[in-house]
Amino acid sequence: MLIDSHCHLDRLKAAPDQQSLRDILAQAKSRGVDYFLCVNVRQQGFASMRDKMAEFDQVFLSAGVHPLDVQEGLNRVELNEFVKDPKVVAIGETGLDYFYANETKALQQSCFEEQIALAVEVNKPLIIHTRDAREDTINFLKNGHADKVGGVLHCFTESWEMAKAAIDLGFYISVSGIATFKNAGELRTVMRKVPKDRLLVETDSPYLSPVPHRGKENQPAYVRDVAEFIAELRGESYEELAEYTTNNFFTLFSDAAKLVGR
Repeated sequence: MLIDSHCHLDRLKAAPDQQSLRDILAQAKSRGVDYFLCVNVRQQGFASMRDKMAEFDQVFLSAGVHPLDVQEGLNRVELNEFVKDPKVVAIGETGLDYFYANETKALQQSCFEEQIALAVEVNKPLIIHTRDAREDTINFLKNGHADKVGGVLHCFTESWEMAKAAIDLGFYISVSGIATFKNAGELRTVMRKVPKDRLLVETDSPYLSPVPHRGKENQPAYVRDVAEFIAELRGESYEELAEYTTNNFFTLFSDAAKLVGR
C-alpha cells in the first residue's frame, strides 16, 4: 500500500468531471496507491472540493488557507464549521512563503497563527507550506504550541537544520517529485537523513511531476515514482518504504486511520 499524502485532486485539468477523476484514482490504485489526502488551499474553494470528493471513501480532506491565498481572507467561524466534516483530517495548507509573496508577510503570519491555534483547539495536525521563511516558520510553530498536534512540512525543499527542528517539534517531512530533479542534490542529502518514522511521500499534483513524467500534469499515480526513487536513494526496498510511510501517514492523521478502521 502507498498513500499520496498531499495532492490537489480538485485542481487536476485531467479530471474536469467525476468520471475522469474516477479513472485517475483507478490508475493510481493500479500502481498500489490506495489513499489520498486532498488538500485545501482556498477557504472559498472548500465546499466545491468537499462535494467533488464526497463519493470517494479513499480520499481524505484538509481545510485551510494557503499563504499565497491569504489576501482572500480567513473566516474563522466558517473554517471552524468546515473542520467538523468527518473527512477533514488536518488543518491547512497553511504556512509562510516569503519567496513568492514577501509583500503579504504580515497577513501570512496572522493567518498562520490563526490556523495553528485552530489546529490546537480541534486537535488536528497541520499541513505546512514554507519557502524562504525557515526561522519564522519554526518560531510560529513553537510559539503556537503546534507540538501538541504535530503535522507535516510538505513538499520539503529546505535545509537539514530546518527538517531537524521540525522533527524535534513532532513534525513529519514529506518529499515530492522535486527530489528527482537534476538540481536537487541538497534535498536528496536531506532525504537520506530523515528518520524512517518521520517520512511521508506525496505528489503535490497537479504540480511538480517527477522524473520520468516531467512536462506532464502530475497525477497521484506518480507518487509511486517518487517512492521508488527515494527508496533507492536511501538504500531501502520500495516495499519497506511503502510500508513505513503508510504507517507514518495513519499515525500522523489519526482521524484518517479511524475512518478506515486502522
